[in-house]
Parts: sequence; C-alpha cells; structure tokens
Amino acid sequence: MTPLFLILIAVVILTSIFLNTISSRIGVPTLLAFMLLGMLFANNGLWPVRFDNYEFAKETCTVALIFIMFYGGFGTRWDAIKPVVKESVLLASVGVVITAGVVGVFCHYALGWEWLESMLFGSVMSSTDAASVFSILRSKRLGLKNNTAPMLEMESGSNDPAAYMLTAVFLSAMNGTASGGSVAWSIVAQILFGAGLGVAIAYAATKCFRKMQFPTAGFDSLFIFATAIASYAIPTLVGGNGYLSAYIVGIILGNEEFRDKKSLVNFFDGLTGLMQMIIFFLLGLLARPTLMHKAILPALAIFLFMLLVARPVAVFGILTPFRKYGFKQQALISFVGLRGAASIVFAIMAMVDPAFLHNDIFNIVFVVVLLSIAFQGSLIPWAAKKLDMVDPNTDILKTFNDYTEGTGMNFGQISITGESTWAGKSIKELGLPDNVLIALVIRGDERIQPHGSTVLQKGDEIITLTRGFDDTSIFLYEKTIKKDSRRVGQRIADVPGQGLIVMIRREDKNIIPSGNTVLHAGDKIVILNLKRQS
Repeated sequence: MTPLFLILIAVVILTSIFLNTISSRIGVPTLLAFMLLGMLFANNGLWPVRFDNYEFAKETCTVALIFIMFYGGFGTRWDAIKPVVKESVLLASVGVVITAGVVGVFCHYALGWEWLESMLFGSVMSSTDAASVFSILRSKRLGLKNNTAPMLEMESGSNDPAAYMLTAVFLSAMNGTASGGSVAWSIVAQILFGAGLGVAIAYAATKCFRKMQFPTAGFDSLFIFATAIASYAIPTLVGGNGYLSAYIVGIILGNEEFRDKKSLVNFFDGLTGLMQMIIFFLLGLLARPTLMHKAILPALAIFLFMLLVARPVAVFGILTPFRKYGFKQQALISFVGLRGAASIVFAIMAMVDPAFLHNDIFNIVFVVVLLSIAFQGSLIPWAAKKLDMVDPNTDILKTFNDYTEGTGMNFGQISITGESTWAGKSIKELGLPDNVLIALVIRGDERIQPHGSTVLQKGDEIITLTRGFDDTSIFLYEKTIKKDSRRVGQRIADVPGQGLIVMIRREDKNIIPSGNTVLHAGDKIVILNLKRQS
C-alpha cells in the first residue's frame, strides 16, 4: 500500500504543477486549481478518499497558516509600504471588524440566522487573502497607481490576526465560556503578547543570525524556519496572538540586511506556496458536493452582499476621510478583497469547536471562497483597467522583498597573482572596459570598498560586476534620488555617501557609473553595502 500511496502523492504534486502553469496563463488563481484537484481525488478520482477528519485538517491548516502569515511579513518591503502603513493597519483591523459586523447583520436579518452564529460567520469571512491577490498581480505584472499594490499587500497580509480574534471570541460566546471580562482580557492579551513577543523574538533572532556562522549552506533557512514556528508557539502559550507575532517577526526579519537573503526569500516563497496548496487541497477533500446544493443560495447571497456592500462600506468608510484616495482607487481596493486560506482555516476551527452550529458554515465558506477566487480573481486585471488604475511604469515585483529578481547584475572574481599586470597599479590606471566596475577588494581578512586611487596588491581578490559570484557579506539595496536631494546635479565623486553606487536606473536604462557620473532627480541608485561582521 505504501508505494501506491507515494505514487498518489507524486501524481497530486505533478498535477498541481501542471495546473499551476495553466492557471497562470489564463489568469485564474492557482489555488483554485488545488481546490478542484482535492475535490477530484475526494469524490471522482481513481482512488476516492473519504476524508472528514476536521481535527487533523485544523492542526494541519494552523501550521500552514503560520508560514503564510510569516512570509506575508517576510516578503514585504518596508520602504514600499511605509507611505500607506496607517491606512493599511486601519483596513487590517477596523476594516475587519466593520466587515464582520455588516456581514453578521446581513446573515441575521436576510438569512434568519441567530445573532451569534451570524457574527461568527462574519468573523470567519472578514479577512482577505494575500496569496490569491498577488498570484494574479505577479502573473500579469499588473502595476497599480498611487501605492495601491503596497496597501493591498500589507492589508491582506496582516488582517488575519484580527479575524482570528473575532472568530475565537464568538466561538467562546457560543459555547458559553465567554464573559465581558474574559473577552476584554483575551483581546488585550492577544494584542499585547502577540505584538510584544513578536518584536522580542525578531530582535533575538536577528542578533543570533548575525553572530552565527552556519557550516553548511541551507542551515540559515532552517534557522529562519524554526524562528517562524517559535514566533507563533511562544505567544500562543501565554495567550498572545500567534499569527500577529508571526507577521511581525516576518516583517522585521524580512527588512534586515543579512547574508544570502535572496535564497531565504526563494525558500519561503516555495514553502508558502506548498502550505497554500495543502490548505486548498484539504478544502477540496473536505467538500461534499452532495451537500453543496443546500449551501449555494445562501453562499451566493453572502458573496454578492460582501462584494457590493460589506467590503465597500469598510474600504470607503476608512479611506475617504484621508482625502487622498479617489473613488476609482477605493473601488478597486474594494473589489480586490478576495477570500481564501484564512477563511478556510477559521471555518474548520468552527467545525471542531464544541459550539453548536445550525447552519452548514463549512460548505457555505467553500462556495464563497470558490466564487471569490474564480469570479473576482479572474476579473481583477479587467477591473484595474476599467477603473484606470494600471500604471505601466510601476513594477509590481518591487513591492516584494526580493529586489534582485530581474536585475541582471552578477558578481565576478579575479585573483591578483605575482605575474598579474594589475599588481602595483591603481584602479584608474587599469584601463577597464566600459560597463565593468570593481566593486570590492578583498585583502586577507580586510574588505575594502575601492576608489580610483586604490592600489592593487599581490594576493588581492577583486570582485567585479561580471561572472556569477556568491559573497555572504555584501548586499544590494536601492534608493531613489528625490528632487530636493543634495545629490541632484552632482558627480558621484563629489557627494560621498554610505556604500558604493554600482548601478543607476534612469528611466528604461541601466547605467554602470563612474565617479564622474552626474546624478539626476528620479534616478534609482543601486548601492553595494558592506556589512561588518559582528
């Protein structure tokens, strides 16, 4: 039986990869394919699986959501979201409460549900799904105007903790374990311990990561992997919000400068994709099409109400007072509020909780998520164009914390031997070809950021922007020259700063600079930063 089971796993994974390719081409979120694949194996496959272990699904999905939340922070570039932090936090907290309340009122008065169960369902559906949104924006390279993409990223990446708190509160109220004081303390404790321990864990992990020397490649990924788990588990033990902590730890670590960061981003990108696949595949396994017909009408009503009323009320109610977000932008932000992984996890929580449910919440959530991903998800590019919110000059990938993607810059290494004609010469005497830059001189244990007058010596290792080179102590980051910057109109040599400018992005050109290169307003300068070892 074991070989057959392993073959089944291999078939599922290979089929998922195939569906991933197809769904990316047609613009439908990949996670929809995983959901349908789960349904196929559960009901109509060659080896039908009767899977109804909600407790196992809850534990599995809880672990998966830890890494989704962690990477939601780890992949977020602080410089990109900084201009919209206030609005994003409000959408991720107050917006969640408004959405839950409005949906709860609709379920009570329009569908005739009891109050507590109505508010529970509103809480379960109150957060948006970052993975679904950005799988579409990435695949379509859909840049958006006026910092819309960073706002969507931070809101959808950080609103799950608020939805989790609301879900836990209403579940405790339904099973009779809640009181005014216990609910108030639970909310305070979740925020206080979740945020406080998240900052502490991130600080400790950063200090340790900088001081540790890993003997084998890949152990740094395992260190961050363990940190992500601890960021959830430790606060949860003392009543804190583990998801909030995981997000905070992720965003702090993701914006630190440390060695081999690109490989960490790739590792967690793949890991998070696997976790999302597991959640949606489990959702497909748990779904029962024979019961789905009873859930379709209430799910369709709730979906349309959320799309046309609940989400717009939350978005317009929060962003309109800022007076800098137009109707079209707010309309797009409202439309992009997809439901996904977190709603599934919270619905499973409700199924295993002792609270008695009068309605088939799980299957209703299934249909709502299916409609949201298939309908809304497919129409996001169309909606962005119709609302004139597409910015062709904005690279959506720059919203994420993986800068080096697509730069085309590679490091190379040259050794200065006793026979080398470079030994004893200054860099300006070498007559280097155009577009070749010496970025670093390694002399014994010393690392020197060179200048034109730097004299090369026998035994030096010269790092250039040529062939591939992997150095764990140098990092690239990007800054934009603002109109009021003192660097505008100045030669690079006349305005020294921290680090070495190794490339200038000017409109659609990449320029390898020299000391005589004059900087212009709007230039994006790529700076090599030499991180001192602790």
